[in-house]
Amino acid sequence: MPSIYFPNLGVSFNMDPIAFNFFGLPIYWYGIIITLGIMGGLLIANYIAKREGLNPDIFLDFLLYDIVFAIIGARAYFVLFNWDYYSKNKIEIFNLREGGIAIYGAILVSIVVAYFYTKKKKVNMLQFGDIAAFALLVGQAIGRYGNFFNREAFGGYTDNFLAMQILKDEASTPLTPDILENIIIKNGFEYVQVHPTFFYESTWNLCLLGLLLLYYNKVKRAKGEIFFLYIAGYGIGRYWVEGLRTDQLIVKSIGIPASQIVAILSILIGVGGFIYLKIKMKKDMYTTILK
Repeated sequence: MPSIYFPNLGVSFNMDPIAFNFFGLPIYWYGIIITLGIMGGLLIANYIAKREGLNPDIFLDFLLYDIVFAIIGARAYFVLFNWDYYSKNKIEIFNLREGGIAIYGAILVSIVVAYFYTKKKKVNMLQFGDIAAFALLVGQAIGRYGNFFNREAFGGYTDNFLAMQILKDEASTPLTPDILENIIIKNGFEYVQVHPTFFYESTWNLCLLGLLLLYYNKVKRAKGEIFFLYIAGYGIGRYWVEGLRTDQLIVKSIGIPASQIVAILSILIGVGGFIYLKIKMKKDMYTTILK
């Protein structure tokens, strides 16, 4: 029996989350796809770095510095907003093989690492951030398909043309009442029908990548504009997608998903930073003319 259906598209998949075993150790598709995302991001970073006249090796060096910190940040973010569970199961904090990382945590920590890294390398951090934004979008667009293989991070029930059906017993994300009220029976097997939010976010990231590449090539800009547009654009998409997901990390004191709060802050910071750079660029132009 296929494990995943897209009934309105007439497409189905039968796949195992485990790609292969290496000396008895299972290697998951999730890890392979995340690795491909990192490699894809590094390739576009190298390409744009060359166009900017920078040594592309700085991004590989940064990756080697940052990757451990990014994983720690991604895990810490997830654990922090699931502290009710992890406070009683502290040993599970270190059990990454069972999943539980959040991209916002990785991005926030990576920005801090980039600040110190660019100071050490004497590279303009805003220019570095512009290039890193393209790399992040490629990595995120590819990496989200890891959620597809894991049958996780999906949304509530839907019957739209992209609706995805997953074997109920294989679903790795909490099943909300609206999902359980609409169980689909196929050949005696139970399927849940949900929003494929991995696809929504991946597609949003690809569209944002295209728009930012167009802006990069066509518009006179200040260093940092691409980075702030990425922060705002990703925040917009993430706010919408997070509202659909059933595995939200809730800030219990206010009952709002943590990632939606961070998304709103991202939008405000992104728009504010972009406007500031535009104003500063105009002031610098007037100052140059007056001289």
